[in-house]
Amino acid sequence: MGMVANEAAGANAPNSGAPGDDVILRVDGITKSYGANIVLSDVHLIVRRGETIAIIGPSGSGKTTLLRCINFLVPYDSGRLYVKGRLMGYRQEGDRLVRDSEANVNLLRKRIGMVFQRFALFPHRSVLGNLLEGPIYVLKVPREEAIARAREALRLVGLLDKEDRHPHELSGGQQQRVAIARSLCMQPDLMLFDEVTSALDPELVDEVLAVMRDLVARHMTMVVVTHELRFARDAADRVIFMQEGRILADTDKDTFFQAPPSPRIAQFLRRYGTH
Repeated sequence: MGMVANEAAGANAPNSGAPGDDVILRVDGITKSYGANIVLSDVHLIVRRGETIAIIGPSGSGKTTLLRCINFLVPYDSGRLYVKGRLMGYRQEGDRLVRDSEANVNLLRKRIGMVFQRFALFPHRSVLGNLLEGPIYVLKVPREEAIARAREALRLVGLLDKEDRHPHELSGGQQQRVAIARSLCMQPDLMLFDEVTSALDPELVDEVLAVMRDLVARHMTMVVVTHELRFARDAADRVIFMQEGRILADTDKDTFFQAPPSPRIAQFLRRYGTH
């Protein structure tokens, strides 16, 4: 199915994402609708290597859809989206964009790790087995190298002693940390986190956020959809606020929390706080 190219996409975006800027992700004016329901409208975003971007906003504002468009789990309708300079999901044919092959899409997906609200672990495989699937069968990494990657990832998330356990033997927080380790085993250029603490009991949230803060310290490039305003305030380089499918603000965290860019954002912060 064809799609008319939006040649002007990005013209009004902050930061051009020009070559040499070390841009990992560039979103140029993408839109997404389900029938008459507009979910994303003219969204622009630049993410550079080593940045942590927190995306916050009310439910239904398009945050999760944006993440799913980035790795093309949800095809966007117009605009353009680039991962390391390569168009995601479509290819240019004349003056039109047409759907790219699944093989080409998967080549780019290999460079993106995504951690979901639910852990999505293979219940019949051990922790180590879950971590070996991607490197061995997708990246074709030799088994011994894949095992070394997996154990290093488990060490980073504090679960090296759990490699022989199965998911049902772990707490929710531990399962989510395994899910993060699984993505790290793919050595991605970009990590996407979709409300990864929302399914956890409150006492388990901090252990997952601690792992994510460690990734920030290691300069992992991350886009984090979250309702944890503490994490956004403490760990993000930039904070994006979305509402009704649009980005209302994209600014550094200090400005966002200390001098909210709009009355709507100030109202949101008063209601939900940062405690």
